[in-house]
Amino acid sequence: MKIKSQDYNKLVLLDNAVSQERVERLRAAMQDAGMAALLVTDNANKYFLTGRVFTGQVYVPLSGEVIYFIRRPLKLEGDGVVYVHKPEQIAETLGLNMPQSLGLELDITAYSTVERLKKVFSGAEIKNASPLLRQVRAVKDDAALELLRMSGKKQVYVYSRIPRLYKEGMSDIELQIEIERASRLEGCLGQFRISGDSMELYMGNVLAGDNSDNPSPYDFAMGGAGMDPSLPVGADGTLIKNGMTVMVDMNGDYTGYMTDMTRIYCVGPVENLPGQVRKAHECSIRIHRELVKMLVPGTEAKALWQRAEEIAREEGLHEYFMGHRQKAGFLGHGVGIEINELPVIAPRSRDIIAAGNTVALEPKFVIPGAGAVGIESTYFVHPDHVENLTPAPEAIIPFD
Repeated sequence: MKIKSQDYNKLVLLDNAVSQERVERLRAAMQDAGMAALLVTDNANKYFLTGRVFTGQVYVPLSGEVIYFIRRPLKLEGDGVVYVHKPEQIAETLGLNMPQSLGLELDITAYSTVERLKKVFSGAEIKNASPLLRQVRAVKDDAALELLRMSGKKQVYVYSRIPRLYKEGMSDIELQIEIERASRLEGCLGQFRISGDSMELYMGNVLAGDNSDNPSPYDFAMGGAGMDPSLPVGADGTLIKNGMTVMVDMNGDYTGYMTDMTRIYCVGPVENLPGQVRKAHECSIRIHRELVKMLVPGTEAKALWQRAEEIAREEGLHEYFMGHRQKAGFLGHGVGIEINELPVIAPRSRDIIAAGNTVALEPKFVIPGAGAVGIESTYFVHPDHVENLTPAPEAIIPFD
């Protein structure tokens, strides 16, 4: 399948059929929400609609031509391209065709920008389009799936090299730097898009030993103290030693669509790890097997959480499930252009699994004195089966 045009002078790099299908899905959701038009300003949503990031807005009316209001870069071409220096020029282009109701990404757009756009569209009822866009993007088409498969394949390859990247005497941050280098050389974009303004992360986490039990200010499955209070998550300089686990949860964005994967490593034979560590890791694998069976269209997302928690209790591991000192509020999430898309696998989630969802499941455990265990893999939900996009070995892997 042709995914994108190679003519980078064109504004819309997506294949025409892909672009049109995404716009029509968006319009169907707008119709249901009572929006006469939508003005997209967020980079992730602009990338979804065009295949590129630019400074400007995408104006999607319920019917008629999509208009791309561009400020930078210069000299982009295509139907509907209009260059503007300020939002007020949008009204000049639309003239008398101003909408009666307008969707804006109110969850993420700056207050000052919203107030300015309200004046531009002074007669329009303003509605929040952020949930609508998240719902539309949660269902991936074939073009997105192809990019996800490419990212997954590259991420699996990089993880296969990790045992040889470790050198005796390394700290967690030294190992992470080597993994980052290998990832970038393989084509990782380095960009870790996260929805919302309360989470920050640099290319992922490497957590050794008890650092995995250090609480983070973010709702991550694992924490870590980090190297500085300005970024209090992840590797903290812990020396990697025999008897501790090393959890690797690194960036999988090689195409603009990212996969998410966690695997566990250790120094020396796996048999040297405490029995409870090995038991918890096997429990995580068991949870994956059970939840994959439940990843079928129509299943309530919260049912997956309930089953995972039930298994953890059966195994006597609930105290360590999804954290020890501080527990995460979810065990899985959608992935795609951003790392935290819909659906959310959480106890109070209202999401329903749908065909086209891409879900990262990460049932993890923190065992005090030893570290974190458990795997994370990314799955694509087809109408009649589930595809593992990150099919890497699941057992604890000794460093070479």
